[in-house]
Amino acid sequence: MTLALSVLDLVPVRAGQSSAQAVAASIALARRADELGCTRYWFAEHHNMPAVASTAPPVLIAAVAASTSRIRVGSGGVMLPNHAPFTVAEQFAALEALAPGRIDLGVGRAPGSDPVITALLRSSGPTSEVDRFEANLRDIEAIVGEGAVLSLDTADGLREYEVKATPAAASTPTMWLLGSSDYSAHLAARLGLPYVFAHHFSGEGTERALEIYRREFRASEALDAPRTFLTLNVVAADTASEAEARAQPALQNMARMRTGKPLRVLDTVEAAAREELDVASRHVIDLMRERWIIDAADEAAARVRRLAEQFGVDEVMVSPGAGARESEPLDRVPGRERTLELLAERLLA
Repeated sequence: MTLALSVLDLVPVRAGQSSAQAVAASIALARRADELGCTRYWFAEHHNMPAVASTAPPVLIAAVAASTSRIRVGSGGVMLPNHAPFTVAEQFAALEALAPGRIDLGVGRAPGSDPVITALLRSSGPTSEVDRFEANLRDIEAIVGEGAVLSLDTADGLREYEVKATPAAASTPTMWLLGSSDYSAHLAARLGLPYVFAHHFSGEGTERALEIYRREFRASEALDAPRTFLTLNVVAADTASEAEARAQPALQNMARMRTGKPLRVLDTVEAAAREELDVASRHVIDLMRERWIIDAADEAAARVRRLAEQFGVDEVMVSPGAGARESEPLDRVPGRERTLELLAERLLA
């Protein structure tokens, strides 16, 4: 079985690394994904996290689109409550003009931030309301496509105006609905949109969400049949012990977040090995390891295949969580690149 392989990137920031170097490392990873034949490369939107530099997906998408030749590039996703729908439409119409036929607009309903950042976004600029999520999706779809009609009450009476994201568009970005609940599955099915459930978050509820989506799907102008893929956290290496060591920085950082400890940049592999973990952190890591794929190349690829078959998908998007060693360059993360190389050799042949 040949699988399509894609990448989800949060632009991780490690100790001693600047945000510029973290972005450079992600661009290098995207170039490698392009060379290996991966299908798409998406950036997540997160805010106010020391170890995550993917705060502005459209900016990162533009950089990667300009640095690659064939891979699709997109958002996984734009967190719509943080943005005005018209702004999102304009940004992605411009991206589609930059890289025609290569842009994905993945949209999510969660804010992707803490309450402080949510309050700051609402006080500093236009945002959209969560309860208008469906209407905002429809607005974006219309504005990047044929155009929307806006009715305004003027001195001469009610007048209608056409609103388009960009003039003379030759193509439009592909919109995907992202979610981690049944709500998103029902909505994607009703709107006839491609859909991705966030399996990499916890692994809970995926089978139910995909069953809802496939059962309730209604064909649309954009899509005539359900379309989805699986998201996974993966660390693959030449040996199982190397994969385990490379996974520890990300696992420990997630444990800090879930046990309420102060967040910081990612440790190096060596620093993570020296970390003394309390009982609560070890418990969280043990639970996450059951969902992550952390193994030598053949075993990791086999587990990816089994999960793809279990959920009935022909594409898998991996978040490569391998950490960096102290001796490795700050503008590259060889462990993440190696994860992709090993998977591509076994899944894309």
